[in-house]
Amino acid sequence: MSLISIIMPVRNTAQFLEQTLISIINQTYKNWELITVNNCSEDNSLQILEHFATIDNRIKVYQNTNTDLIQALQLAYSKSIGDYITRMDSDDLMPNTRLEKMKNTIITNPNTVCTGYVTYFSDDELGMGFERYEKWLNNLSSQNNNFSEIYKECVIPSPCWMISRENFEKCGGFNSNIYPEDYDLCFRFYKNNLQVITVKETMLFWRDYSTRNSRTDPNYSNQLFYDLKLKYFFKLDYNPAKKLAVWGVGKKGKSLVRKVKEYVEELDWVSDNPNKLKHNIYGVIIQKTTIITINHQVLIAVSNEIEQKAIENYLKNKNIENYLFC
Repeated sequence: MSLISIIMPVRNTAQFLEQTLISIINQTYKNWELITVNNCSEDNSLQILEHFATIDNRIKVYQNTNTDLIQALQLAYSKSIGDYITRMDSDDLMPNTRLEKMKNTIITNPNTVCTGYVTYFSDDELGMGFERYEKWLNNLSSQNNNFSEIYKECVIPSPCWMISRENFEKCGGFNSNIYPEDYDLCFRFYKNNLQVITVKETMLFWRDYSTRNSRTDPNYSNQLFYDLKLKYFFKLDYNPAKKLAVWGVGKKGKSLVRKVKEYVEELDWVSDNPNKLKHNIYGVIIQKTTIITINHQVLIAVSNEIEQKAIENYLKNKNIENYLFC
């Protein structure tokens, strides 16, 4: 049986950590190692980890010298020896067949990264944003078509993937120091032409709460997401033979245009809001959407799902296929 290395940084998750560890111990697939790194926790997370390590020798505990998540991931990976690599967050839960089903899936589809459906849960009321993200993500995964919308959001959930060590290292593993680190890794999977294959059932119970790292850490700010998206867009998918256009003048559109102007001198900025037309923002005049032609490559910076669908239909009716949602 191949060894699976589970990489798990831990910081201040003592209230959930025991449940997470039990969900790993209860896996039907038994040949795993859990490499944990205590990321300078200020609660009793370390004591919980050390206690479980005395109960199960598959659990290894290491200490980071600071609170940097990427350094913790790098340390954990350096201590791992598994044939397959997966990541887990210390406040989430694994269904007990996750390792078995993901490993069996990836063995029959070797040049892939395996993921599964996710289910958000919370002790408080779950926000609509998380419900929409879960629905969107699982819909992409159901079609094994995650990379088709990679410029929208991170299309592979960070605590719910598995990959062979060979392919992981081919993609640079945790060597990158760029945040958001999970989205950067997703882009590197995409860059290296790995296919996404999905176990079509819940493989992660994803816990939301107000102090979760992704909610509070400045390394997950919207601006850093835009920086990352455009870095990879201009490296991987930009077509210099076409003129770039941005559709949308809300907060999202403004952030996108401001960043795009660091890469290109000229672009068209369009809106279907008549009150925004002819405004000069960042030196760009906002124009009608009717100027878009097949000679454009369009970046769509609109969040509303109904509007997104209407824009997509409009572009398709004009035979414009070179567009991306951002």
